[in-house]
Amino acid sequence: MAARELEDVLREVRRIQIVARRQVNDLLAGEYLSAFKGRGMEFDTVREYVPGDEIRSIDWNVTARSDAPFVKTFCEERELTILLALDISASGAFGSQKISKIETAVEVAAVLMFTSLQNNDKVGLLFFADDIVRYIPPRKGRANVLRLIREMLATEPVKSETNIAMALEYIGRVQRRRSVVFILSDFLGPDCSRALSVANQRHDCIAVTLEDPRERELPNVGFLMLRDAETDELIELDTRNPRVRAMFAMAARERQSKLNDLLRKANVDRLEIRTDQSYATSLQRFFRMRERQR
Repeated sequence: MAARELEDVLREVRRIQIVARRQVNDLLAGEYLSAFKGRGMEFDTVREYVPGDEIRSIDWNVTARSDAPFVKTFCEERELTILLALDISASGAFGSQKISKIETAVEVAAVLMFTSLQNNDKVGLLFFADDIVRYIPPRKGRANVLRLIREMLATEPVKSETNIAMALEYIGRVQRRRSVVFILSDFLGPDCSRALSVANQRHDCIAVTLEDPRERELPNVGFLMLRDAETDELIELDTRNPRVRAMFAMAARERQSKLNDLLRKANVDRLEIRTDQSYATSLQRFFRMRERQR
């Protein structure tokens, strides 16, 4: 990396660090803890059964060796492992607002990293597109978080399609410990329902869906030549035609409906992030929703 490029990355790291820490301190302090801490349970010990205990908690092996029934007791797992899977395929470079989808994803990821840092959790990072680009295993500490942010800022979008199923299968191989997996993607790719369902049985998967408002609605600006960033396919549209704009909006609604169905069937929570809205507010709303679910 050239000296000028490195200087720009470090300047952006400092900016994102300030923004992320402010969001954590002002909006998200304590809410992450309520939403995620203790979601995992680990075995503690056994004790003798007392009336009112659930039958499902009986330890039949210990009971068989004793004169009385015994039950397993569990305690909350206080330490979490956070893994952020970042889609760096070319479609993420699109943006009609001040920042693109992938730039928004980097800021959201940074906020999640600093929030987990505040709770002394391990954080790891996976870059993917149609293949695995890079995997950085989860570690603790501020130095690790700053390194991950530098890596995100120095990574360019890859001119390829999105393959979320492949990324989830890879996570299943390298991350045996139960983790909270944030999948940051626009989810514009092949069906990943089966892989998502399988991954969510081992991990706590969260779909962080990134969207630009121009992906839902076309403005009336005359003829437009649109290029698919991942396939290079060109499409010419006459946005003056109300039918064209209506068909575009309908296709966008159908795409969102299919995504919601996919996530619901896989029992995966969705965190919606739009480039024209405050992601801090979306995060806060999501954490509160998770807390109510508990």
